[in-house]
Amino acid sequence: MAQRNTYREDEELEEQINMHDIVRVGRYLRPYAGAVARILLVVVLMSCITVSVPYLTKIVIDDIIPSKSYSRLGMLTALLAVLIVFFELGLRYRTLEITRIGQLMLKDMRRDIFTHIQTLPFSYFDSRPHGKILIRVVNYVNTLSDTLSSGLINVISDVFTFIITLIVMFAIDWRLALWSLVLFPLLIAWVRVLQVFQRRAYQKLSNKQSNLNAYIHESIAGVKTTQTFAQERTQFSAFQEQQGDVRSAWMKAVHIQFLMWPGVQIISSTTIALLYYIGVMSFGGVSVTTGVLIAFVGYANNFWNPVINIGNFYNQLITCSAYLERIFETLDVKPEIVSKPDAEDLPLIRGKVDFNDVVFRYEPEGRNILNLVDLHVEPGETVALVGPTGAGKTTIINLLSRFYDVSEGSVTVDGYDVRDVTLPSLRRQMGVMLQDTFIFSGSVRENIRYGRLDAADEQIEAAAKAVHAHEFIMELPNGYDTVVEERGSTLSAGQRQLISFARVLLADPRILILDEATSNIDTRTEEALQAGLNHLLTGRTSFIIAHRLSTIENADEIYYIDHGQIVEHGSHAELLEKKGAYYRLYESQYAMIRVGMGEHE
Repeated sequence: MAQRNTYREDEELEEQINMHDIVRVGRYLRPYAGAVARILLVVVLMSCITVSVPYLTKIVIDDIIPSKSYSRLGMLTALLAVLIVFFELGLRYRTLEITRIGQLMLKDMRRDIFTHIQTLPFSYFDSRPHGKILIRVVNYVNTLSDTLSSGLINVISDVFTFIITLIVMFAIDWRLALWSLVLFPLLIAWVRVLQVFQRRAYQKLSNKQSNLNAYIHESIAGVKTTQTFAQERTQFSAFQEQQGDVRSAWMKAVHIQFLMWPGVQIISSTTIALLYYIGVMSFGGVSVTTGVLIAFVGYANNFWNPVINIGNFYNQLITCSAYLERIFETLDVKPEIVSKPDAEDLPLIRGKVDFNDVVFRYEPEGRNILNLVDLHVEPGETVALVGPTGAGKTTIINLLSRFYDVSEGSVTVDGYDVRDVTLPSLRRQMGVMLQDTFIFSGSVRENIRYGRLDAADEQIEAAAKAVHAHEFIMELPNGYDTVVEERGSTLSAGQRQLISFARVLLADPRILILDEATSNIDTRTEEALQAGLNHLLTGRTSFIIAHRLSTIENADEIYYIDHGQIVEHGSHAELLEKKGAYYRLYESQYAMIRVGMGEHE
């Protein structure tokens, strides 16, 4: 398993900009190639209009005004007005289309990362705080909004303007054009120096934001514990520390970022001043008319504005590269459990399950969690797994559901190796009920229907009645249409488990797995639940993990697991007769019950 990463640890980041990540962003542009081509056509036309304005100004100053040709002046004025109108219309079209495409790209990226996260193994979620996962789907993708919505295509526009402007400048006067570029190497050097410091600053900011998000997520999840132990002040102090780290990292990044614009602006202004000096003084053999000089100043602005915009985009790119790295790192995590390319759907099963000398370890060179587990269950049998915490009971059912793959040996269902069939066809025929039940925000009816989305209301109520959830559901304000809060916080632990039980039973699985599923249900409810489940368990292979031995006395076979091995197995009566590990566990539980009853008396 991956090393645990908490809100206290910064995540590792690349030292250099990964151009592969930048190229991958471009792939999200491909589905919209037609729209992008239309935008680029408009961009080229707008660049031509931008370049034509200074040239028309030159004609007015050098030709029309000296000759007092007012008719030509009127025609050029009208032409300029038309060009400006076309430019503004093009600008509106470009802005709206770029924004639309940018948001579609973000939607696609967010869809990909969310969909991919659904396929990742349990170990991925076990090895990092959920807050650090959440920030990648929401905050980091949102941070890319400006860059993808406007920056990517706007920079193409600026490149066109830059190239066309250079061509026209050299065509008018190549000497003055060369003087316009004399400070360009200084700009490149300035950008290169700043980008190193800026990337490091935004990497640090990315880490601190991720840490803060993870801490807030953890604090909200544990707020009841915080209030129970009156530790609000301690939590606030830790929050202030995390928040302070974000603020410090942000201010440092902004200080470095804002060095870019003044540097470019100083170089741009110096270049324009240099052009005035050279043009007026005829320095270096340059001799130009007033119109050419004014046009060159206009071209210098046309030249430097795209350079400034490209510099700003590069600035954004540096900022976003830290976030792209985290996004694509998540997308590059390979699901450990996937269907084989040649996997076939598992047909409707009878429910025969075989563990054949199964060995399991999390890491190839790690210790064995399960060691030569040999377990065989006939269709319709109810099997109980008992033993101390950490013995490997939950690991056994995780291998059966194929949340992990065996390291050695095999797990088969009706003779099919679970690794050779498609995951959906395997898991659709299994119902898993965990101790830590999860209730989605929504109505009770919607939560039960999650087990089978096409189920009718009558089937939902029948499943609820079978597990004796119907009675308490009808006592809720709106019955089955009562809306429950996130994680079912408005329900008791027992009520949440009964709803989850109804959800599993509605799915009508061929194999039923109950992992401490009745631990939060009181004895009276448990008795009613057991009565309701008896007929549903008939003909269905069931695995029950329970520490409360009273819930598994009627199991067909009980396996005592310890240190990843089957220590003994048999029926309840057979194991009591052996007076082994199960007998000692049973006696210790009932001794505690007797002591408790004595204290009550």
